[in-house]
Amino acid sequence: MSNKRPPVKSKKPAVKRLSTLQQIAIAVLIVVVVVMIWVLPGILGGGLLTAVPTAVPTSELSQSAAPDANQPASGGKQYSAEPPMTIDVTKQYFATFKMAKGGEFVVQLFPDKAPITVNSFVFLAKDGFYNGTTFHRVLEGFMAQGGDPTGTGGGGPGYEFVNEKNDLAFDKPGVVAMANAGPNTNGSQFFIMFDAGSLSENDYTIFGQVTSGMEVVNAITRRDPNTGPTFSGDVIESVTISEK
Repeated sequence: MSNKRPPVKSKKPAVKRLSTLQQIAIAVLIVVVVVMIWVLPGILGGGLLTAVPTAVPTSELSQSAAPDANQPASGGKQYSAEPPMTIDVTKQYFATFKMAKGGEFVVQLFPDKAPITVNSFVFLAKDGFYNGTTFHRVLEGFMAQGGDPTGTGGGGPGYEFVNEKNDLAFDKPGVVAMANAGPNTNGSQFFIMFDAGSLSENDYTIFGQVTSGMEVVNAITRRDPNTGPTFSGDVIESVTISEK
């Protein structure tokens, strides 16, 4: 007689349950991963790493700043190359800015110090390029920046030209210089200092000085594109060039 043993039921391995503390830790890890996925690209993509001229502690003079959606993108005229030299460096040139909200100020240009820059500015002004443009970036205690036909901080005339070094300095209110996105990327954007500044003349070409109407310059509406303003900058009605 054979002795048959009943089949033996196989034992299932015990399932280890996660403790409450482990469950909380996993949940926190998932939340951290989700936050990193959403936030990190924004930080690396422009929220913190904007174009900064190295010599400027308050970095607001770069033409490569992110477009400002609250300014009208009018475009303006575009040119295929910088203009031929037409100014006379032995003469005095003045630019009279008439503001749409009222008031005027006059800038003496320095063709003997920055002939390429003054020639470009005079050409654009005489062609009406600056009419209707705005002071899109105006920072208290620093400067007023304008000359961008798109009003975004990233526009220009379609051409770029070199920096010009001279003996002028950012040593008083009313100094006028070109904004740029780095060496030799000057276009149409310029800025006017509210006071003496710590900028380097090696980074920006100084080409003018406000000689009258500085109170009008000081009254230009402050506007920082980085704060998401819901209004446009003060409009330049016209820029008229005169010479002596």
